[in-house]
Amino acid sequence: MNKKILSAIFAFAVCMSSCNYLDYNESSGFDKEDMFTYFERAKGMLTTVYSYLPADFGNFDGATRAAATDEAEYAWNTSGIIRYNNGSWSPILTIDNVWGTYYTAIRSANMFLNNYQEDFTNIEWNDNYETLMQQYQYYPYEARFLRAFYYFELAKRYKNVPLITECLELDEANSVTPSDFDKVIDFIVSECDEIMDKLPVSYKDVPGYETGRITQGAVMALKSRTLLYAASPLYAGTAGQEKWIAAAKAAKQLIDKVESDGRYQLVDEQIWNNLASKELILETRRGNSNDFEKLNFPIGYEGGNSGTCPTQNLVDAFEMKDGSRFDWGNQEHIDNMYNPEKRDPRLFKTVLTNGSTFKNATVETFVGGKNGAPLDGATPTGYYLKKYVVETISLNPNNTTTERHVWVLFRYAEILLNYAEALYEAYGNPDYTDNTFTLSPRAAIDKVRARAGMPGVASDDFLERIRNERRVELAFEDHRFWDVRRWKIAPQTMDIYGVKIEKQNDGLIYTRQLVDKRTWSDKMYLYPVSNEELFKNPLLKQNPDW
Repeated sequence: MNKKILSAIFAFAVCMSSCNYLDYNESSGFDKEDMFTYFERAKGMLTTVYSYLPADFGNFDGATRAAATDEAEYAWNTSGIIRYNNGSWSPILTIDNVWGTYYTAIRSANMFLNNYQEDFTNIEWNDNYETLMQQYQYYPYEARFLRAFYYFELAKRYKNVPLITECLELDEANSVTPSDFDKVIDFIVSECDEIMDKLPVSYKDVPGYETGRITQGAVMALKSRTLLYAASPLYAGTAGQEKWIAAAKAAKQLIDKVESDGRYQLVDEQIWNNLASKELILETRRGNSNDFEKLNFPIGYEGGNSGTCPTQNLVDAFEMKDGSRFDWGNQEHIDNMYNPEKRDPRLFKTVLTNGSTFKNATVETFVGGKNGAPLDGATPTGYYLKKYVVETISLNPNNTTTERHVWVLFRYAEILLNYAEALYEAYGNPDYTDNTFTLSPRAAIDKVRARAGMPGVASDDFLERIRNERRVELAFEDHRFWDVRRWKIAPQTMDIYGVKIEKQNDGLIYTRQLVDKRTWSDKMYLYPVSNEELFKNPLLKQNPDW
């Protein structure tokens, strides 16, 4: 993202965060007429809408949301993430309360769209006028995508939410009623359908080359994810085949585009935070920092603080290299648990295990090791996080370095997995094809597995195989928390395991052990609406049992 965009993000985000979002003059610093008369100010307003795109680099008092799933356990008991895990969150004591945040973003999008003008006559004699107008033609469609995206983020949390497409006065905003979930989904999908062809495939041929903006692919990816969620048990109940078919068609639409023009590719990434990746569809970009590394470098490394620690549950989900499931009853599997030649290679791109090399040193998570118990803050699971951690960053006080961080919102592997799940749920056949669905669920998954160096997926318990593939491929990308909810399998994920590694007779003994037993209630499938919002607007409805 160029310097102009970054400057606009910071300036407008600070302004928006410090003011009442219902008052346009206070939130912008300009009169409405001034804001939408000048190109740079209108562009700044859209940049504000972009600034709400999420990125979970430790949003929960240092923890990532993965620590509220069976992907990870947080090393410290000081994070608010614990409220997810012990059931202490409520309409009074909320966590991840994004209701107001995303409605602020939506209102900013509505403000932009409701006041959009076709031209800027006051700059038509400028030398760069044509260039600016070529950029500007896409802005309303970008704003509509962002508004739809934020509605998806609200609906997946709260289900039935007010659907607002106009700028409301305070009394109007405090008297809106929730829309049915299906109506919100229909709105998102219709917006995607209407704007898809209005946006470029990429911005490389658009003057200014402002990458990171919304493309056709991002629109198709949002439609795919939205319809997949809408077809899932939590939201669709027993609605059946029709919704799964719609989800499969949405994913296939993007897959067909990729097959025809190669706009995205499955890439064997050695590092994350790679803006040049051919697999990226849309990402959130953060400025240079080392905050995530301070939170997650292993204890025992300079500046390390432990943090979000992968679980044995997740490590066990990675198959053996031959495609067989990891089995604690198989001594050969245990002996090769951390053998890169014997395990799914994605394990070692996601997790730091005992014996891993990190910053030119060997990780020691065994009892008494330089990164293990009984050190204060040592990993409770026997593992440290690798994915998203920038290994090359230095936390040496005399030579501290920073790097830009890139949070994946959509990438091509997810679309293939969305397709495989939806098509299999629709027809129950791993090898189903027809004139519309020319790619079978198995073939879609095998594309992802082949990129990772894994053999074709096995046929036994195929739905579980699909779900496991999402689990390992998309680990720590903020999918697992939502997947176990939309599948309604969350109660099965409450027992959190780690590994205790002990030296014995010049060898190592591995013991799988329970490290956390979390609390679950079915009301937690959806978020509670905070009491603060209910007090403002008594027409809102609380989700069941909260």
